[in-house]
Amino acid sequence: MILHQEQSTPGRVGAMLQRMGFRIEERRPRFGDSLPKTMDEYAGAVIFGGPMSANDPDDFIKAEIDWIGVPLKEGKPLLGLCLGAQMIARHLGERVYVHAEQGAEIGYYSVRATDHGRALCETPFPDTVYQWHREGFDLPGCSTLLAEGDMFPVQAFQYGSATALQFHPEVTYINICRWTTRAGDRMHGKGAQPRGAHVEGWFQHDPPIARWTGEFLERWSGRKPRTEKCPSRLPVVAR
Repeated sequence: MILHQEQSTPGRVGAMLQRMGFRIEERRPRFGDSLPKTMDEYAGAVIFGGPMSANDPDDFIKAEIDWIGVPLKEGKPLLGLCLGAQMIARHLGERVYVHAEQGAEIGYYSVRATDHGRALCETPFPDTVYQWHREGFDLPGCSTLLAEGDMFPVQAFQYGSATALQFHPEVTYINICRWTTRAGDRMHGKGAQPRGAHVEGWFQHDPPIARWTGEFLERWSGRKPRTEKCPSRLPVVAR
């Protein structure tokens, strides 16, 4: 579990993986933690979000983006969430960009799963997800688009053993309360939703997100056998 702030937690993703029997190890490169040179002793890795940008010149950002090649080369499950997804895109040579009209997705927004996205799990891909970002990324070549949106077209993709999700399936109700309090200024940006919409959205949209996330993690981690409806490797679609 690669985290980017001192008090960040793996949230729902960490809790679900622990219930599946995995032991969670947290590392914070921003505060000096190293990353493993090989994934031999690990079942997989998750790169979480943060307030920084994948374009920042900080050494730890560059090191994380380079490190992504380790799980990709070894074929170990890699999951990137928001900033983590943007780092995967950067590792694969794509740009991470600010919206042309300075728009942001902060709150609950609609996404549209592709046929490949719907094939990931038997549980329906959620059509509304929690977002907290003002940058997006282009679809890497030879990757598979899983979901798309309006303001930021690429919302999820798969490349080899990696899955990148622009949205935040890991958030809990506590996360939402904390984020909307500590980073309240972000909710005044163009396209961002007010705090009340975040809280109301949790009760309206979170149940299907939680169901999908649970099955996705079981299949992503290998704990649940793959089926034809949820193949281990989706067909590669060139850009």
